[in-house]
Amino acid sequence: MDDRADLIELFGRYADIADRKEFTELPGLVFTDPVTLDFSSVAPIPPMTTPLPDYVEILRGSFAPFAATHHVITGHVIELDGDRATIHAHVRAEHWVPDDVAGGGPNRWLVVGFYDNEAVRTADGWRLSRVKLTSTYQENPQLSGVARGAAG
Repeated sequence: MDDRADLIELFGRYADIADRKEFTELPGLVFTDPVTLDFSSVAPIPPMTTPLPDYVEILRGSFAPFAATHHVITGHVIELDGDRATIHAHVRAEHWVPDDVAGGGPNRWLVVGFYDNEAVRTADGWRLSRVKLTSTYQENPQLSGVARGAAG
């Protein structure tokens, strides 16, 4: 049960990176270096494997424009195989743009879906080696462009 608790806590740290905008310590406690990412269901980018320092800068640029974000990750289904794990979890992620950016229109981009991630046990504990987000529903996806415009 300790491994399962550690993996669920790892998802909590993962959400805190964006929600607390903590791009210094947390990424090293959450991800392997390099890390494989697939956010193609919400962004026009192909799946990629990238060095962790590069991904941290992508995260920083992607989440800085939002006034606030809130990620709720629940329903973890964990399959353990020695020092490897797969984790399926449901997510509801809300991203609010500043009022001046919203211009009187909608100010929240909502993403609902699930994660299918992989983790590996390292000498420092569990780390996510692969993150895949599958969006099943979005509201105001045009607001995601706020982040892409700032990062790009």
